Amino acid sequence: MTAISRRVLIGRIGAVVGAAALTPRSATAQGAQAVPPAPPFDTHRDYRPNAEPVSYPDPDIITVDPAFNGLRVNNTAIHRLWTGGMWSEGPAWCSQGKYLVWSDVPMGVQRRWIDDDGRVTVFRNPSNNSNGNTFDFQGRQVTCEHTGRRIARYEHDGSITAIAETYMGQRLNSPNDVAPHRDGSYWFTDPPAGFTLYEGAPEVAGAPSNDGRYNSRAGQPIGVGGAKRDIAMANVYRVDGQSGRVDMMMSAANLPGNPNGIAFAPDYKKVYIVTNGVVHSFDLGADNKPSNQKEFSNFMVDGVQCRTDGIRVDVNGNLWCGANAGRNLGYSGVTVWSPEGRLLGRIRLPETCANLAFGGPKRNRLFMTAAQSLYAVYVNTQGASPG
Repeated sequence: MTAISRRVLIGRIGAVVGAAALTPRSATAQGAQAVPPAPPFDTHRDYRPNAEPVSYPDPDIITVDPAFNGLRVNNTAIHRLWTGGMWSEGPAWCSQGKYLVWSDVPMGVQRRWIDDDGRVTVFRNPSNNSNGNTFDFQGRQVTCEHTGRRIARYEHDGSITAIAETYMGQRLNSPNDVAPHRDGSYWFTDPPAGFTLYEGAPEVAGAPSNDGRYNSRAGQPIGVGGAKRDIAMANVYRVDGQSGRVDMMMSAANLPGNPNGIAFAPDYKKVYIVTNGVVHSFDLGADNKPSNQKEFSNFMVDGVQCRTDGIRVDVNGNLWCGANAGRNLGYSGVTVWSPEGRLLGRIRLPETCANLAFGGPKRNRLFMTAAQSLYAVYVNTQGASPG
């Protein structure tokens, strides 16, 4: 038997991946039957960077459709960069600072992973139970705050601007996720998750969801815990980045369940909104009015419901979606879908993945906030949004 060096082996793997990336989609579709079955999920795998090496290709990066071979990197592994959180959410990449920021919602802090040396620091404490984060086209961090009940923008001079707090004079519920539009506006979802003990503050006693048994002010800073919910519906809004005008883009009447994750197609002719664990797509005209609502996918994989929370879109228009499959081991992590709603591949994690973001200096590293931890893996594509 002839020995094969690591360099030769990696070269061969790279050639296969490169060929797959260049193969026309029609040709790859014809070879769908050649995709091997997924290997068993190893529940005892060590994901730490200093763990024993994983044999390439990583067994937990699963090709479902041959088109996924052009998006994966075969000589890379999934690594756990940090663990110790309660519910990790809202990752966003700062290109200037070369760091990833994310929220630990119930702990009320934002953390930062620094690219230079892999350190994790507390970035903001308190964070007002922040959830979704993004960076806009000017490189400013934009954050959804549960207890602040607002969209906050961190300016380059260090000041903070509350860019959205009310709609038609009524306070927002608890903004969940936000996506910057190239026209300077921000679109965001506004479910009521912040009116809970774990992720924010309950409504004040006497409000519909608090008959007086909950002490809404316990453990809260002055001014938090004395609110009633003003807007009964969980809607989707657009706030103009200059004027601050807030418009409702979709009402809860059009969305089955509470809206959650949100992302735009690369050409901004579609918007994708997560609701009730699945994605709905809307066409956007020149006036930004949404139309032609469709269920993008039911997120059933091998008969398992892989509900999603946060989503991102790559430059090719594919959707990368955090997956929560409950107790179905090997199905939580990330699912990847074509613009037409065809399942392309999966990334298996040992924890529920709430959200994800593309980052790294080349924006080709997928960061995944999964319950208590932060994971990352290199991919063969880039994110379409700035952060």
